[in-house]
Amino acid sequence: MRHGEILVARATDPGWTPLFLKASGVIMEIGGMLSHGAVVAREYNLPAVVNVPGLMKTLQDGQLVTMDGRQGAIWVIPSNGPADV
Repeated sequence: MRHGEILVARATDPGWTPLFLKASGVIMEIGGMLSHGAVVAREYNLPAVVNVPGLMKTLQDGQLVTMDGRQGAIWVIPSNGPADV
């Protein structure tokens, strides 16, 4: 993972914590407001969107994504324009 990328995962545990130092945001397929990923993201002042069913089947490595942690929204940026997830 490169600095500034969004960390996308099915879920996280304490072993993932070093990646939060490089991330600009976190998106997880499972979890809630008190899940490991959400709590660590909050501590590092990172936006997070959790509990996104089908996330890992929808996104691919290297795909451009925009997120809004406050609204819980994710936008996939395809080559021909934006589309909502």
